[in-house]
Amino acid sequence: MIKLFDVYKIRDDFPILSKEFNGRKIIYLDNTATSQKPIQVINAIRDFYTSFNANVHRGLHYLSQEASKLYEDAHEIVASFINCNPDEVIFVKNSTEALNILAYLLMINTFKRGDNVIISIAEHHSNILPWIMVSKIKGIEVRVVDIDDRGLIDIDKLSSLIDNRTRLISIAHISNVLGTINNIAEIAKIAHENDILMAVDGAQSVPHMPIDVRKLDIDFLVFSGHKMLGPTGIGVLYGKGEVIKELEPPFPGGGTISNVKYNGKFDVEWAKIPWRFEAGTPNIAGAIGLAEAIKYLKNIGMIDVMKYERMLTEYMFKRVREEFRKIKIYGSTNNIERIGIMAFNVEGFYPHEVATYLDQYGIAVRSGFHCAEPLHMRIGALKGTVRASIYLYNTKEEIDIFIDSLKKLEALAR
Repeated sequence: MIKLFDVYKIRDDFPILSKEFNGRKIIYLDNTATSQKPIQVINAIRDFYTSFNANVHRGLHYLSQEASKLYEDAHEIVASFINCNPDEVIFVKNSTEALNILAYLLMINTFKRGDNVIISIAEHHSNILPWIMVSKIKGIEVRVVDIDDRGLIDIDKLSSLIDNRTRLISIAHISNVLGTINNIAEIAKIAHENDILMAVDGAQSVPHMPIDVRKLDIDFLVFSGHKMLGPTGIGVLYGKGEVIKELEPPFPGGGTISNVKYNGKFDVEWAKIPWRFEAGTPNIAGAIGLAEAIKYLKNIGMIDVMKYERMLTEYMFKRVREEFRKIKIYGSTNNIERIGIMAFNVEGFYPHEVATYLDQYGIAVRSGFHCAEPLHMRIGALKGTVRASIYLYNTKEEIDIFIDSLKKLEALAR
């Protein structure tokens, strides 16, 4: 486990954590929305633009060759992080774009009218809306599995939704509201026993725990760089090679073809994976920044990141359970694997009022529906929730300030 002094050493790498806002150093508990960036990532992006800026692939000059190497190296670094082959790593803008690309990829290659896909009531809107759009265009059915009292996917209900027209199960590894960790390996086993593809929204899992796509045996995984110390505008769609190697790209363009011939009609030969899925000029600097963020996380060790965050999470929930009477926590807090997300409400206050109050103490949290409105309706949080979320640079002292500030607010509860 990371020792406390190591956490302070880590914090020294994050320039924003040392700055003061309105006379206070910020306590950043909005990590589920986006993470802060270490100086190593910031410098890597700056160094690219000041030393190697050029477009990738096909350029024969020095700068293009160097930029291409850095960009291709980024695929290898990401692949090593999730245990896959580099050609199975497709760079996109973020998890949202990855899920949209996946939806349209399957729409033009796989789905037929009358097929169905299964998602859960706990999904982020990004894993709901693309399937709704495809259902309108292609005539597929979107089936929704419920969660149990702990906030986990109900496996029995999931199995009951499967039939011979089910083509895909697409599930969040971790709820961005409840923080609960679904048993993806078990769900993937059920999917493959029924010849169904398995997709995973890993936006909240990849930054916080070791991920091995081979062990999970999943066909697709999406995640965003900005939630794992990387820059905005870069994300990943992992596609199992044997699944995607014969599929045509839903959004083709420059870089996606080996050749295009015209002799009365067009004859197109697609490029090898992953390039056929990365149309146009990519976010080269973003990919380099993400690769640097992964190097940073690997240097610490994802097991240590997970253990340290689990310790902080247990400490935060223990204090809340023992010291509060007018705060409602959503999702189980006892004897369940989860990451450091706490969705809550304070009796007598709207979520936005709580967030605004905490901001006066320099505490950054998020309030609202967190792009998961159906889940909020399911758990009875009809006006939304306040969400505090931790990452590897947060400390026990910050949790104490957060909890003590909430206790002052609870004393004012109507």
